[in-house]
Amino acid sequence: MAMGKYSRVDGRKSSSFCSTAAIIVFVAFCLVGIWMFMSSSVVPVQDSELSSKETGNEVKETVPKSVSKQFDDSPGDLPEDATSGMPRKESGRIDEDNSTENLVESNNENKVSQNSAEENQEENHANESADEKIESGNEQKVVNEDEGDVNGKDGETNSREGENEGGEMNKNVPAESEESSAENRSESTEGEENNEEEANTDQIKHADKEALLTEEKNEKNQDEHLEQSAVENGVGNEETNQASNEILPAGAQSEILTESTTQDGAWSTQAAESQNEKKSQQSSISSETNGHHWKLCKSTAGPDYIPCLDNWRVIRKLPSTKHYEHRERHCPEEAPTCLVPLPEGYKRSIKWPKSRDKIWYYNVPHTKLAEVKGHQNWVKLTGEYLTFPGGGTQFKNGALHYIDFIQDSVPEIAWGKRTRVILDVGCGVASFGGYLFERDVLAMSFAPKDEHEAQVQFALERGIPALLSVMGTKRLPFPSSVFDLVHCARCRVPWHIEGGKLLLELNRVLRPGGYFVWSATPVYQKLPEDVGIWQEMSRLTKSMCWDLVTIKKDRLNGVGAAIYRKPTSNECYNKRSKNEPPLCEENDDPNAAWNVSLQACMHKVPVDSTERGSLWPAQWPERSEQPPYWLNSQVGVYGKAAPEDFTADYNHWKTVVSQSYMNGMGIDWSSVRNVMDMKAVYGGFAAALKDLKVWVMNVVPIDSPDTLPIIYERGLFGIHHDWCESFNTYPRTYDVLHADHLFSSIKNRCKLVTVIAEVDRILRPEGKLIVRDNAETISEVESMAKSLQWEIRMIYSKDNEGLLCVRKTFWRPTEEEPIKSAIV
Repeated sequence: MAMGKYSRVDGRKSSSFCSTAAIIVFVAFCLVGIWMFMSSSVVPVQDSELSSKETGNEVKETVPKSVSKQFDDSPGDLPEDATSGMPRKESGRIDEDNSTENLVESNNENKVSQNSAEENQEENHANESADEKIESGNEQKVVNEDEGDVNGKDGETNSREGENEGGEMNKNVPAESEESSAENRSESTEGEENNEEEANTDQIKHADKEALLTEEKNEKNQDEHLEQSAVENGVGNEETNQASNEILPAGAQSEILTESTTQDGAWSTQAAESQNEKKSQQSSISSETNGHHWKLCKSTAGPDYIPCLDNWRVIRKLPSTKHYEHRERHCPEEAPTCLVPLPEGYKRSIKWPKSRDKIWYYNVPHTKLAEVKGHQNWVKLTGEYLTFPGGGTQFKNGALHYIDFIQDSVPEIAWGKRTRVILDVGCGVASFGGYLFERDVLAMSFAPKDEHEAQVQFALERGIPALLSVMGTKRLPFPSSVFDLVHCARCRVPWHIEGGKLLLELNRVLRPGGYFVWSATPVYQKLPEDVGIWQEMSRLTKSMCWDLVTIKKDRLNGVGAAIYRKPTSNECYNKRSKNEPPLCEENDDPNAAWNVSLQACMHKVPVDSTERGSLWPAQWPERSEQPPYWLNSQVGVYGKAAPEDFTADYNHWKTVVSQSYMNGMGIDWSSVRNVMDMKAVYGGFAAALKDLKVWVMNVVPIDSPDTLPIIYERGLFGIHHDWCESFNTYPRTYDVLHADHLFSSIKNRCKLVTVIAEVDRILRPEGKLIVRDNAETISEVESMAKSLQWEIRMIYSKDNEGLLCVRKTFWRPTEEEPIKSAIV
């Protein structure tokens, strides 16, 4: 559903009652004249209110009374002290009388035929055409809820509104079928007038000028006491707020405060935690400019450019690459503001679950893995597709058999019950994680950007969670003790060297009582090198107090696996004859993970029943709804007791998702697979989506309360990140990005334009960005979205709080900007 922008217009009283009455009578006569000549194409006036016309780029619909309730996020959508929305230039007369205010609609039909009731219908259509061209640039409008049931019933002018009202809004958006670009554009082709709606940029600009000229003429005839609101983004469309038609709830309904008023509660931020371990992350404060002239990034990586992983200026100067330093993050001094090009022949991604088995070749046009790993059933080139038979180095005959083999080896693993969130190290194309969805298991798969060309990109294009990362010199960007199981199938990591530093990092993130599944040649082969590695691993795991539960042979695939279990107490640590590996210092924070160097030490296992990690979480799916046991003594982010905060947050997002996001955004969720919550708190948004066939990457910014352990505890996953830098993913890898009060908070540390450029890089063409923020920030994001040629699907603001949904298009600029740091 696309909805128009609401702007509150504070009118002034006329200098005299007589002039006001004259204006009302004059406008009424004009409206009657217009109605008489246009009764076949204009909705009749009811209750002194005019319907506003919507001809947005794709979603053009009204907001009926019944549907406006979708946005009443009763458990706390927005605070009660919110103020009106973003200013827009108005040219209608505003009187103290509410009915007069409702007469001032955003349709330029009110501007024509004002000098004579006998002006012909053709002139009215000329102005309507100008409106359509303006609004096709994503300026959409909404009618009053009292006349929502009337719109779209009479005439071809509103036939599009009626179609979308009944079809897209009330039927879970079947019109937005996401199967082809033609289908997505079909919504704008209803009626005879719609043949002209897909105007190019020049036509839009011409329509803007025409509308502005009309507006200026009308302004000359207005009373000198009328007040105009500011023009935003150069569009002179009239817009008004109808107080009775509120999309966001009144403050009295709010149970949870918005992010803008959150506090840290009992949790320090990841930035503060990591600063104590290493140097803090500094970001320059800079001023913002809304307008931007976009250019195309010119880099060696081309369509696969990742700013913090393709910084060759720094990589070339590294003193050593022994520990994979060249695969780690090296962000440029200034984040890029250019746009990454599309691969030639790029198409909309194939839907899940078909995407698990095949993707378009031209979306990820790399064949090296098919050449070197095809015999292991990783990936094959089949015509215009890259196909994935479901195999891997250790499971050539399919991942499902291998997954069952692991559980048969240790039944206590209990996929999808006891074991819900796992880490897959060196994941390849992530078929293991892809097939674990059938067992209700979430796998955080990661691998470096290395000679295994585009392996993580393949995974994400298939709709499987994956991340670019490497076990090098830094801690993984996860909290301690959060993964139920860690898996390594020939992951090419030398666990045994340098005091076991890398295996000790797995020990940090593995939950006490969790399992480490190691499927590699040293487990089942007897070559001298393999025997030596096995001996070293046996010594190391024993000194780490890991229990070797079993060694099993998979006869079908001809491989074996050793399965270890991390201790649940410190008894073994205290009995060791040698303190090797050593226990970490008491002041070493195991949760500090952002840009923190690895340490060859182990943290003690928590044993106090009030500490996180001392008990295993509830089974899935119960754990997704239950506050973690260790929250009892803490204060939550929103100021309440943490368990109450947790429950209220979950109820809030369930309401928002069910009443707004499912039916109110014009999003076909059957076409959505990869979702990112750019500023997660408790993971309530992700939990509210758990019954859909989607997965959500929960990102906790480093300057936000460090609630990421709570997200893992409820059976979800996520990562720490600094949004002043690029994210460790390939371009075009997410279908929906969700930003709840992120952009307003990030503006104090870095340029908003760089964050929007990163959003564009991450988001797939035709993907959606949902923003909840203050009105000023919503206005800035909207302005940048328009400059990117994105479609405004829905925008609303009330009491200084706003909601925006935009859709990325296939548009790319033609002018290039060389990125010197990214050119080899």
